[in-house]
Amino acid sequence: MILKIINSLLILTAVFMGFKQGIAMLSGKAEMATMFGKWGFDKTGLMINGAVTILASILILFPKTFVWGNFLMAAGILLIICFHLLDKDLKGVLIELPFLFLNLLIIYLQHPFKNQL
Repeated sequence: MILKIINSLLILTAVFMGFKQGIAMLSGKAEMATMFGKWGFDKTGLMINGAVTILASILILFPKTFVWGNFLMAAGILLIICFHLLDKDLKGVLIELPFLFLNLLIIYLQHPFKNQL
């Protein structure tokens, strides 16, 4: 029971962070535009990436799309990590790693309501 509560809190954290970052990308916030701009993303690419991030965070909420949402979120984080590695920016990599591990941990723990819905 406690593990389900902890996992639910981890899922809500991942969803909140994904939604928040997705909105920042979709709206073209200056820091997002700057970071992704140095990797060749234009405004449209940034908006698409934001929309996919928002979609991924919503998919995580439902047991039937839980793995797909986590996969999309982890793939987006891994993309950012790869770009940081290309820039030899280890600080950026270290910032992103906990979020990647969060998605992997959530997948391992599985959706708390998968057998109840």
